[in-house]
Amino acid sequence: MGSRRIRTSEYEREGVGNVDVRGTVAAGFEPVRDAFLRNFEHRGERGAAVAVYRDGVKVVDLWAGTRDAHGGEGAGQTPWALDTAQVVRSATKGVAAAVPLLLHQRGQLDLDAPVGTYWPEFKAAGKDRVTVRQMLAHRAGVPVLDRPLTLAEAVDLEAATAAISAQAPVWEPGTAHGYHAHTFSWLLGGLVQRVTGRTIGRWVAEEIARPLGLDLWIGLPPEEAHRAGRLGPVEEIEPPGGGALKLRPKRSVTEAYRDPDSLTRRAFGAIEPKPDENDPLYRAAELPGSAGVSTARALARFYAATLGPVDGGARLFAPATLTLARTEESAGPDRVLIVGTRFGLGHMLHGPASPLLGPTSFGHPGRGGSLGFADPESGIALGYVTNGMRKTVTADPRAQALVRAVRSSIGSIEG
Repeated sequence: MGSRRIRTSEYEREGVGNVDVRGTVAAGFEPVRDAFLRNFEHRGERGAAVAVYRDGVKVVDLWAGTRDAHGGEGAGQTPWALDTAQVVRSATKGVAAAVPLLLHQRGQLDLDAPVGTYWPEFKAAGKDRVTVRQMLAHRAGVPVLDRPLTLAEAVDLEAATAAISAQAPVWEPGTAHGYHAHTFSWLLGGLVQRVTGRTIGRWVAEEIARPLGLDLWIGLPPEEAHRAGRLGPVEEIEPPGGGALKLRPKRSVTEAYRDPDSLTRRAFGAIEPKPDENDPLYRAAELPGSAGVSTARALARFYAATLGPVDGGARLFAPATLTLARTEESAGPDRVLIVGTRFGLGHMLHGPASPLLGPTSFGHPGRGGSLGFADPESGIALGYVTNGMRKTVTADPRAQALVRAVRSSIGSIEG
């Protein structure tokens, strides 16, 4: 990333206003601390953390609030700690998307081969020509299942991949795109297991998390379960979408979600009844589309490693793989999310539906809050996790406030 200099003097403070904000901020990145504090004061934040790397060096590492979004007495008031982790919902997809890219980088996966080359059963019901590239770009046409899975079926890879193999596409594969909210878990999980002989959770643990020292899991181990905070809804103190770009399509995603026959409702309802994300069974599930558990620090460090060496150590992506990660594969009206979306090979790209730092950014939000992304142009990698779930799908106002603060910090430093 060149020889850009980072001032390393740090800010450390407790008891800012009525919120006990802990951690460190490198000189010049104080706007991120201020935005983080305002999320608690004005946007209903209950417990959260944010971390930012620039050129492989950590420049922001903050946390505040309580581990339990509901607060209350006793354990509900336990402070968010240095090592508190959280279910990050679809922000998991951004981590999981690195797996096929790394397999391709190692010569183990052909992105333009039919999925059925590696997974013969997947060819059924008109999916024989679906390529790996189309699958990763949400173009496979199977964002829904004719019969939703129970949680027990959803966490059973054999049962879930049998269901996705038998499913007929709802549009001709490759002709359109639509967010595969839950089915992405079984598509990617099934492919990785067949290519590598390992589950995707094990692959991430052994090939990404362990080498980089990440507190990040797709399938939370029992011995780490005590670190996970509890999710819960938070009030909309600002008007919904405050600070975020407001999109006004002819039909909103909220309206589509209310329609039980819509692709939107069916895609997000592919597991029924809706799972309790605080359930240990769900947290332990290897669902790479929705159930990852991570600290903000780990999410940011992961994305930093896609850009280059972290703290002078190893990097994840070769330059050609980094180019693949940021290259657009799908764009325009999304048949599930309704608004226009942009996807690369599993990552969401910067755009109106999911504003990131700039045109080169790639990553993934988690419905209701969390966000992780990398921006090759600036060398920035950000991880934000929260236990307070809002109704946002891709552009949470708290995450967007932090992104704007990072942009402001870079402008001040370079100005």
